[in-house]
Amino acid sequence: MEEQFILRLPPSVAERIERLMNESAAASSNPDEASLDLSFSEDGRNGTFMIGNESFPASLLDLPAVVESYKTYDDSVLIKTADIGQMIMVREENDPPPEGVEYKHGLTPPMRDARRRRFRREPDLNAELVNQVEKHLINIMHGVSVNQNASVIGGEEGGDRKKPPVARAAKQPGVQEPAANGGEAEPERSDTDESEN
Repeated sequence: MEEQFILRLPPSVAERIERLMNESAAASSNPDEASLDLSFSEDGRNGTFMIGNESFPASLLDLPAVVESYKTYDDSVLIKTADIGQMIMVREENDPPPEGVEYKHGLTPPMRDARRRRFRREPDLNAELVNQVEKHLINIMHGVSVNQNASVIGGEEGGDRKKPPVARAAKQPGVQEPAANGGEAEPERSDTDESEN
């Protein structure tokens, strides 16, 4: 896998970089104009993008969904090269910084406001209820039964007591047992009962 990132630039800066990439480095009259630099502060989320002598603020943002990157050598077979989950967003000096560390939009227009429109909201969980359910599950795993009122039934200090085995009556010949679903059970058949068709 290759290391890749998405660099989102303001239109004026993007045109300038595209022009520099189309020209060869030797043809450029001023090599300082062709220099690019990206540096981040200690928090790892905010930084500065330099092109020539101009600097622009930059931010590292998490994308709402992972984007797969592909490469082709013959225009028919695609080879996956990377999963991209973050984007470096360069903005003009007077543009406000993005809110939070997650970019709320995707890369394309259909993914606008993707987090709100396409993904389920995180449930509001009560921490006390979660702890109570966790205790009930542990009690059940230890063999202690728990009723709806959260009181423990049939267990002593740790639930070591086990239920006595259920004694089953011996099966009497000629007596049918009731079916599990409450209906009538089919009578037992032997090989001699089958009719010849």
